[in-house]
Amino acid sequence: MPKILVYITAKVVWTFLFWGSDSNENRAHVHVGKKGTENLCKIWLEPDVEIAVSGDLTITQINEILLVTKKYRKQLLEQWNVFKNGKKVKIIKVYE
Repeated sequence: MPKILVYITAKVVWTFLFWGSDSNENRAHVHVGKKGTENLCKIWLEPDVEIAVSGDLTITQINEILLVTKKYRKQLLEQWNVFKNGKKVKIIKVYE
């Protein structure tokens, strides 16, 4: 499960990642959670950023990570293409 984006705020650290089996899916997406999250949220990156599965996150948390995803969508899509081509992805760390 390669990490793609680690988004760090004063209150929470969000981790965006791909699952190994994601390479079999054609539609770009990421899984998002924070420490202690068992069921991660799944977010489509195309054609638009939208929730596929909410996981254990609250509506407030979902809205927060949707904003982050939209802000970093271009970089996430670039890493999706790297991942789909079997290459090593880079971790983006952001401190807010």
